Amino acid sequence: MAAAEDVVELSLDQHNKCQINLHEQKVEYGQLKNSINDVCNSTLKEQSKLPLSQQAVFNNVKAIRGGIPIVFPHFGPWELGPQHGFARISRWDLEKSPTKDGGTIYATFLLKDNENTRLMWQDNRFKVFYTVVIGHRQLKLKLDVRNEGNDSFEFTTLLHTYFKTLDINNVTISGLKSLKYIDKVRQSKKFVEENDLVTAKEFVDRLYIGSVDKNEVTNLNGNKNLIMTRTNLPDVVVWNPWQDKAKVMSDFGDEEYKEMICVEAGYVAKPRSVSPGARFEASAVFDII
Repeated sequence: MAAAEDVVELSLDQHNKCQINLHEQKVEYGQLKNSINDVCNSTLKEQSKLPLSQQAVFNNVKAIRGGIPIVFPHFGPWELGPQHGFARISRWDLEKSPTKDGGTIYATFLLKDNENTRLMWQDNRFKVFYTVVIGHRQLKLKLDVRNEGNDSFEFTTLLHTYFKTLDINNVTISGLKSLKYIDKVRQSKKFVEENDLVTAKEFVDRLYIGSVDKNEVTNLNGNKNLIMTRTNLPDVVVWNPWQDKAKVMSDFGDEEYKEMICVEAGYVAKPRSVSPGARFEASAVFDII
């Protein structure tokens, strides 16, 4: 588990609370007594909606497997730096401490350029604000990317959401029919989704382009369904490593593929450009129904 100094806790009440890892803004999202929780506590693993792998590494170097890592400023293999960019392996600052606002509690975190990021990413000057909001049976995540430099820059970003399931064979995802998708399992060729409900029955790694702004994921842990509503995050990635790939991942249990699905909101099909002094704002809301 993460060290105490690496974690910020949000607590709305005894049933709605979370811990966020400052190393990479790791959030885990769960259900306890019919309420929403964001937890990184393995004692609630059996009730979690956004689990951590039992093999997750907490060394402030490697990305933590599970929860919701933030992909920025690049999705996928990156010739300038680590896969999926540096945000998920960077130390974030607590910009605004946990604050109650009506029926919610929120905190804001900040990642800004430093010597290492400037050397890696073409001297770009930036700030990324990440706000986590917990309400009753709801989690909202807000991204605010600001260009603090004199030149435009381009980036891609993704909320790499891990959902826990009781049985991957029963999980369905709606809102993807008729969309074009890039299938990374089949040489990154493009296809059109023909199914009303997408399932994972084998290794799945797909990027759906320009999805509608809502997707429902069914049969998560606790036999609950979840609605993911996206703003300014037009793309959806669906991923499950399945048996063979799970066995070669050192930070992922051999059998854990049976109890998880990644359904990820992002801006990744093409880069987003931000002019000097401008900003990019986006959000994803998760509602248990």
